[in-house]
Amino acid sequence: MVVKPEWLRVKAPQRERIGAVQDILRDLHLNTVCEEASCPNIGECFHQGTATFLIMGPACTRACPYCDIDFEKKPQALDPTEPVRLAEAVGRMGLNHVVITSVNRDDLADGGASQFVACIAAIRSRSPHTTIEVLIPDLCGQWSALAQILAAAPEVLNHNTETVPRLYRRVRPQGDYQRSLELLKTARALAPAVYTKSGVMVGLGETEAEVDQVLRDLRQVDCDIVTLGQYLQPTPKHLAVDRFVTPEAFDRWRTLGQDLGFLQVVASPLTRSSYHAAEVRRLMAEHPRSPQAGP
Repeated sequence: MVVKPEWLRVKAPQRERIGAVQDILRDLHLNTVCEEASCPNIGECFHQGTATFLIMGPACTRACPYCDIDFEKKPQALDPTEPVRLAEAVGRMGLNHVVITSVNRDDLADGGASQFVACIAAIRSRSPHTTIEVLIPDLCGQWSALAQILAAAPEVLNHNTETVPRLYRRVRPQGDYQRSLELLKTARALAPAVYTKSGVMVGLGETEAEVDQVLRDLRQVDCDIVTLGQYLQPTPKHLAVDRFVTPEAFDRWRTLGQDLGFLQVVASPLTRSSYHAAEVRRLMAEHPRSPQAGP
């Protein structure tokens, strides 16, 4: 049995802290990545009344060996009521900032772009002052589908690189590192006013120098926000943790990222891609983006 270091131990969520959010999710038949991907921060986020909604799922068409989302079930047809139900949840929870992510839907011609667009439109109608972040898959490199999502004007476009190039074949076998960078680069060109974001897991066998290079690569495509967190093995059948990265290493990456010019660097052992995502509202006030050019 692997013993987690002290800095990775979190208290088990209590029903009274997370129950209100779970009740809304059950009532509206919605999925969250917080639950489906066994996020360690679920207690904190649900207690604060936030959640990362998982659309078009919970079944995924890819089988990434680090991820706890189900890939054995057959993906279902898109539910036209999902955007309305999602918007209702955002309204009931009174969210100032909402994160929408999805499973991979490589079975769909547009990778699910139309469902993202419908969800953004429904939230805009129900909660016009809520800022919206979309955490999207790579869409199999279909930049016309990316353009559809960006045309709906989310405030933040997030796409995770997840790991270093050397480990892609083992960690993300159906993904492509260069394609992920190209997505972020294309997003910047198509929608200069949208903030771009990416996330990296560590503890899978990468070196610190390799992570440094990923940060440099992300800045090369003008990515605004980056998150770095410790990979945790969801179940014994998933990839094993290679090492537990110390808080000091995360501090160094935070400093490096700031020196490289990221507008926001969230780096800690328990950081996940949507952790403290609502802080983007402060970032937007401090670093407004022009529709014509970068910051």
